[in-house]
Amino acid sequence: MHSPSEENYLKALFALEYDGARPVNTNLLAARLKTKASSVTDMARKLQQKKLVHYRKYRGMRLTAGGRKVALDVLRKHRLWETFLVQKLNYRWDEVHEIAEQLEHVRHKDLIDRLDAFLGFPATDPHGDPIPDRRGVLRMPDSCPITVCRPGDRIRIVGLRDSSDELLRFLDRKTLRIGDTLTIRAIDDYDRSVRLTGEDKDITLSALAAGKILVEKL
Repeated sequence: MHSPSEENYLKALFALEYDGARPVNTNLLAARLKTKASSVTDMARKLQQKKLVHYRKYRGMRLTAGGRKVALDVLRKHRLWETFLVQKLNYRWDEVHEIAEQLEHVRHKDLIDRLDAFLGFPATDPHGDPIPDRRGVLRMPDSCPITVCRPGDRIRIVGLRDSSDELLRFLDRKTLRIGDTLTIRAIDDYDRSVRLTGEDKDITLSALAAGKILVEKL
């Protein structure tokens, strides 16, 4: 049995490893969890005793196979609950993260399996993030940020590099959603802003915003 705090650490560690940090240093994990580096060190030792992480002082930590399994299980629950809240309870996509942070610690495997089936075994959550299946398999989409595309490319929005409430509300104002199909009309030579058109859409995005939107080329 793992405490909610331990699960939060493992999930955060998985996210940092997924972003390419291996091993993950103490300060990086502390910044993500908004806690003290000393608290991370204490937890790292505790998780190592439970064989959930490999930890070496001054070298950082990485998940063991067991730690990765726990992290993916928590991630699956989080993203399934976000999907349920948006699809069935009509929450906005920028309202669900904090609620799912609480629901992800529910320990009832049959409930989560039934939730998955009830939702039709979704592959992604409302933000386009892939949902691990019940075996812990995470299927990553073949995607890239808009900033690496070229004028004339037809694209479909499939995910986000940043699911912060600020970005989600920004995309709402721009009427951009996961699944939208668009064409890149122009990329400004000076500031790399991107002009996109689609059905009833003619939108210009800054390079900063475009770099946070993941797409697949059609």
